[in-house]
Amino acid sequence: MALEVFSDLSERLNYNFPGFPLYVRRGELRQFERYAAACHWHPGLEFILILEGGMEYFVNGQTLRMEVGEGIFVNSKRLHYGYSKDNCDCSFLVVVVHPALLGGETHVSKTFLESKFGANTEDYILLTPKTYWQRELLASISRIYDEMHSTENNPLRLLSMAASLCACIADHLQPFSTHQADENLWMTVWEMTGFIHQNYANRTTLDDISAAGSVCRSKCCQLFNEYVGQTPNTYLTKYRIYKSCEMLRETNMSVLEVSMTCGFQSPSYFTQVFQKGVGLTPRNYRDQFFRTK
Repeated sequence: MALEVFSDLSERLNYNFPGFPLYVRRGELRQFERYAAACHWHPGLEFILILEGGMEYFVNGQTLRMEVGEGIFVNSKRLHYGYSKDNCDCSFLVVVVHPALLGGETHVSKTFLESKFGANTEDYILLTPKTYWQRELLASISRIYDEMHSTENNPLRLLSMAASLCACIADHLQPFSTHQADENLWMTVWEMTGFIHQNYANRTTLDDISAAGSVCRSKCCQLFNEYVGQTPNTYLTKYRIYKSCEMLRETNMSVLEVSMTCGFQSPSYFTQVFQKGVGLTPRNYRDQFFRTK
């Protein structure tokens, strides 16, 4: 499966700079509904470093645990999310490098990126400071974060550091995939979750979601339960809350604008669903985030 497949359906990241597809931010699990990010995927190569606390991490049907000082690399187009089963906070750095930043439009780059980050390589690598090259990679995540958030960041240095991260992990990825045997079913799940990523702002029904995967309603529900661990409607609601949290943190949009942008029927319904999921009203969530930032 080529890296380009479904790229228009993937998670839309708010990159730090428009037109420069590199996402570098610090996050906390408390930002998310019940200390769990929304399950999602994107073409980008994701690197995470745990700063405080710990978290469980789901990648394409597998769950692992990360502690302080550890991290993870998640390959392109793998369903993934972090969460705390005990509702405990965790601080982490996340770096996402889109293949386009690595010169993915040239034939040589496309061939290399597909061989290293396509469907037939490992879904993830757990990173631990006990291994030298992994310790260096984890330190690089911190350095790229510092560079991105310095007052005089250098785009060329950021590009070099992002390419170095990806080159390092490419040297250690093995030919393997946990979902190779049932790739067609994974593709169907990607299509349906990708449809939600692109249409969460609109009125979206179970029929719409199942049609996106060219399956019936019952098959749609079965695949979501098996591969995502939740129903399609639960996934849609969680994704809407996830995007609304992102907008409340990263934009100046009003609560009314956020509710409309995220597909909620009314501001009052948005507040009701948000408070039930997050434990705060949207306005209180925004106020608390900026107080503790």
